Amino acid sequence: MSQPKKTRTSVDIYGRNYTLVGEEDLHHMRLVASTVDDTMREIYQANKSLDTSRIAVLTAVNTMNDYLKLKEDYDALLKKTEQKED
Repeated sequence: MSQPKKTRTSVDIYGRNYTLVGEEDLHHMRLVASTVDDTMREIYQANKSLDTSRIAVLTAVNTMNDYLKLKEDYDALLKKTEQKED
Protein backbone atom coordinates (compact mmCIF):
# COMPACT_ATOMS: atom_id res chain seq x y z
CA MET A 1 0.00 0.00 0.00
CA SER A 2 1.49 3.35 -1.01
CA GLN A 3 1.77 6.38 1.23
CA PRO A 4 -0.51 9.35 0.44
CA LYS A 5 1.24 12.00 -1.63
CA LYS A 6 2.53 14.84 0.51
CA THR A 7 2.25 18.44 -0.64
CA ARG A 8 4.91 20.89 0.48
CA THR A 9 4.57 24.65 0.20
CA SER A 10 6.12 27.77 1.62
CA VAL A 11 3.70 30.32 3.07
CA ASP A 12 3.87 33.66 4.86
CA ILE A 13 1.86 34.01 8.04
CA TYR A 14 2.01 37.28 9.93
CA GLY A 15 5.35 38.21 8.41
CA ARG A 16 7.09 34.89 8.99
CA ASN A 17 7.84 32.17 6.47
CA TYR A 18 6.63 28.62 7.19
CA THR A 19 6.90 25.38 5.25
CA LEU A 20 3.67 23.41 5.35
CA VAL A 21 3.60 19.71 4.55
CA GLY A 22 0.34 17.81 4.27
CA GLU A 23 -1.96 15.61 2.25
CA GLU A 24 -4.24 18.45 1.13
CA ASP A 25 -3.86 20.09 -2.26
CA LEU A 26 -1.73 23.21 -2.67
CA HIS A 27 -4.72 25.55 -2.99
CA HIS A 28 -6.24 24.31 0.26
CA MET A 29 -2.97 24.63 2.18
CA ARG A 30 -2.47 28.18 0.95
CA LEU A 31 -6.08 29.05 1.78
CA VAL A 32 -5.57 27.81 5.35
CA ALA A 33 -2.38 29.86 5.71
CA SER A 34 -4.06 32.95 4.26
CA THR A 35 -7.02 32.59 6.61
CA VAL A 36 -4.72 32.28 9.64
CA ASP A 37 -2.77 35.34 8.47
CA ASP A 38 -5.97 37.35 7.98
CA THR A 39 -7.28 36.37 11.42
CA MET A 40 -4.01 37.30 13.12
CA ARG A 41 -4.03 40.69 11.40
CA GLU A 42 -7.67 41.30 12.42
CA ILE A 43 -6.85 40.50 16.05
CA TYR A 44 -3.83 42.83 15.91
CA GLN A 45 -5.98 45.65 14.49
CA ALA A 46 -8.42 45.21 17.39
CA ASN A 47 -5.66 45.36 20.01
CA LYS A 48 -2.28 46.65 18.83
CA SER A 49 -0.64 46.08 22.22
CA LEU A 50 -0.70 42.27 21.86
CA ASP A 51 2.54 40.49 21.06
CA THR A 52 2.78 37.84 18.34
CA SER A 53 2.45 34.92 20.77
CA ARG A 54 -0.78 36.25 22.24
CA ILE A 55 -2.14 37.00 18.77
CA ALA A 56 -1.33 33.42 17.73
CA VAL A 57 -3.04 31.95 20.81
CA LEU A 58 -6.14 34.10 20.30
CA THR A 59 -6.21 33.02 16.66
CA ALA A 60 -6.08 29.37 17.76
CA VAL A 61 -8.82 29.93 20.37
CA ASN A 62 -11.08 31.70 17.86
CA THR A 63 -10.48 29.01 15.25
CA MET A 64 -11.22 26.19 17.69
CA ASN A 65 -14.37 28.00 18.85
CA ASP A 66 -15.57 28.25 15.24
CA TYR A 67 -14.70 24.59 14.63
CA LEU A 68 -16.57 23.36 17.71
CA LYS A 69 -19.67 25.39 16.81
CA LEU A 70 -19.62 23.97 13.28
CA LYS A 71 -19.13 20.45 14.63
CA GLU A 72 -22.11 20.87 16.96
CA ASP A 73 -24.22 22.10 14.03
CA TYR A 74 -23.03 19.20 11.87
CA ASP A 75 -23.79 16.64 14.57
CA ALA A 76 -27.27 18.13 15.09
CA LEU A 77 -27.98 18.00 11.35
CA LEU A 78 -26.69 14.44 11.16
CA LYS A 79 -28.95 13.43 14.04
CA LYS A 80 -31.98 15.04 12.33
CA THR A 81 -31.14 13.24 9.09
CA GLU A 82 -30.86 9.90 10.89
CA GLN A 83 -34.19 10.47 12.67
CA LYS A 84 -35.93 11.22 9.36
CA GLU A 85 -34.55 8.01 7.87
CA ASP A 86 -35.97 5.89 10.71
